[in-house]
Amino acid sequence: MLVHSARLVAAGPDGSFRDEPDAWLLLRGGSVQASGNGGRWRDLVAPGDEVIDAREAAGAGAVLTPGLVDIHTHGGGGRDAAGDAEDVDAVLAAHARHGVTRVVLSLVSAPIARLVAQTDRIGALMPERPGILGVHLEGPFLDTAHCGAHDPAALAPPTPEALDRLLGTGVVRQMTLAPELEGGLAAVRRIVQAGAVAAVGHTAADAGMTRRAIEAGATLLTHAFNAMPPLHHRAPGPVGVALADDRMTLEVIADGHHLDPVVVTMLLRAAPGRVALVSDAMAAAAAPDGAYALGAADVEVRDGVARLLGTEVLAGSTLTLDQAVRNVVGYGVPLATAVAAATAVPAAAIGRPDLGRLGTGDPADVVLWTADLVPQAVWRTGVRTA
Repeated sequence: MLVHSARLVAAGPDGSFRDEPDAWLLLRGGSVQASGNGGRWRDLVAPGDEVIDAREAAGAGAVLTPGLVDIHTHGGGGRDAAGDAEDVDAVLAAHARHGVTRVVLSLVSAPIARLVAQTDRIGALMPERPGILGVHLEGPFLDTAHCGAHDPAALAPPTPEALDRLLGTGVVRQMTLAPELEGGLAAVRRIVQAGAVAAVGHTAADAGMTRRAIEAGATLLTHAFNAMPPLHHRAPGPVGVALADDRMTLEVIADGHHLDPVVVTMLLRAAPGRVALVSDAMAAAAAPDGAYALGAADVEVRDGVARLLGTEVLAGSTLTLDQAVRNVVGYGVPLATAVAAATAVPAAAIGRPDLGRLGTGDPADVVLWTADLVPQAVWRTGVRTA
């Protein structure tokens, strides 16, 4: 397949971001075979190739980017990632329609045995669903005072036995925990040794503890600013330490509710190439307002905002990652920066630098957008998914 006459915004071979007009992409065998500008694509078309004029398919000013990579997704399309195969397929389909080609499915705090069963169930689905990159365990090793929408009764200390049961499933891609808990720093080391990403989040950690967690191997900050001590000029807390340390990537929920737009733009400017846009989507993403559940919690969604029933506590979001990109661009952030934060940056943060890029040989995960950034077509490894 060859797509031509689009603005191409994607990471190049050296990691820098390209923003090129009148570009084309040649996709073969599930990978990017070639790319360029102008009319040379005509010499590369082989008999039987599908040729797509981006201007005809998506209008003037059409944009091509890598597929979006969401490393923090609890659900969507009215379904929860903790459910059965039908639920997971609905979640994947809902986010694919919004430009997401790869996801890390997130599970909220629950008893260890239930989390193991949920993780095993997702692991069994992965061989036939290449869009799933693994599982993100957001808990149960969280601080009670910063647990947000997580069930306090499900929280537990990070004992070696519990960690071994969870990591032994073999599909945990990342785990969020509060490093100040007893055994927390040892847990960070254990997570990293197992090949997963240790993320600091839902925590009371101060700057000193956050630095110790980073030295132990933590490389990700779960939804920066949310469910953690604030940034203060004499007490920088987790956000300040993460901003100052090039080893850390900071998740950002750019839905206009979790963070003020000024804070989002501040983070993107203060930590270039280290901010990952995430949805933290629950079941109500790409679905109507109403009553939902997030783990054991009852959630009410009003005007697109998810809150614990009867409270003002945010319970995940109804954000989709394409809307996050549109929001960030609307805040005045360059398109290339916004696209990087939704593609190459999150992919690299979970150890998949081969994703979120469109260099020669990279997986053919591609989104074709209108000029106003509405996805019109989505391909994963060259196969149309939306």
